[in-house]
Amino acid sequence: MKKRGILLVNLGSPNSTSVEDVRSYLDEFLMDKHVIDLPWLIRRALLSLFILPTRPAKSAEAYQAIWTDAGSPLIVNSEKSAALLRQKTTHPVELAMRYGKPDMSAALQKLANEPDIEEILLFPLYPHYAMSSVKTVIERAQSLVKELNITIPLNVHPVFYDHDEYIDALVTSAAPWLETDYDHLVFSYHGVPERHILKDDPTGSHCLKDKSCCQKTSVAHKTCYRHQVYQTTDAFVKKAGIPVDKFSVGFQSRLGRAKWLEPNTLDVLKQLAEQGAKRVLVICPSFVSDCLETLEEIGIGAKEEFIEAGGESLELIPCLNDHPAWINLLHSWVERQGGGIGCTIV
Repeated sequence: MKKRGILLVNLGSPNSTSVEDVRSYLDEFLMDKHVIDLPWLIRRALLSLFILPTRPAKSAEAYQAIWTDAGSPLIVNSEKSAALLRQKTTHPVELAMRYGKPDMSAALQKLANEPDIEEILLFPLYPHYAMSSVKTVIERAQSLVKELNITIPLNVHPVFYDHDEYIDALVTSAAPWLETDYDHLVFSYHGVPERHILKDDPTGSHCLKDKSCCQKTSVAHKTCYRHQVYQTTDAFVKKAGIPVDKFSVGFQSRLGRAKWLEPNTLDVLKQLAEQGAKRVLVICPSFVSDCLETLEEIGIGAKEEFIEAGGESLELIPCLNDHPAWINLLHSWVERQGGGIGCTIV
């Protein structure tokens, strides 16, 4: 078997909860052309004039609500996963963030300097493809490989939204919550603007053309975030035996005035409360590690709004984090010849 370097990549976090650090992080994050996909000058003006003057203070407050003694939950959870994976494999494992620290450049260079490395396996820690997650990680890694003059082949582990072993791990990790007496389960996925879906449609004529586009066979599904999250949902509820009237799908984390995927998670929760649901569970499968969007946006903010609307309790099902089922799955993927479930050579 080839000796390969494993590079796990997640989104990132500010260095601290200070407004200055949050502003610096948001500037890097939101200036990514795959996050706010507008021309550079418009993007720069939007951030400098409208977002960065006010949003960092509000975001800093949100981070303060979930920050731990060890630091950012996203970083801490990701580091735990990387450490546990290192214990199981002889391949060197590095963790990096797309934005902030730990840095992708340093991680790639460290792997490239390992003796006898024959390939580097880039593993974006996202189950679903989106231009603002997987695409930007791949492009950044490709750019750094050229910049650093790394000649070792770079392979990319594919998305795994409908992989049977991933669904098994997701259901296993959620089992203790699914065994409780709940009224409804909400799948809350990170939202994306509809224009991102349209831009990633290689056919230019399939995505969002009608309500059933995600159910019709198309090559567009390889890069369609909306299709992929519904596939995850369908596979999960079948595996877990959840009736069709006991779950819903929503999209969270909207930014700006563009049209985003619907329905909004908060609208789903309010409607459930109005219909008499008292005890809901929320699971966030677009994240493998708990972070601001799960712990604060759902676990605190959405919970408060659901209760205000008439609900009694909202339980956030934790992400996979360092659950043994997830770590074992990561290990099995990085050990397989070819680097996983059908690596793409880039």
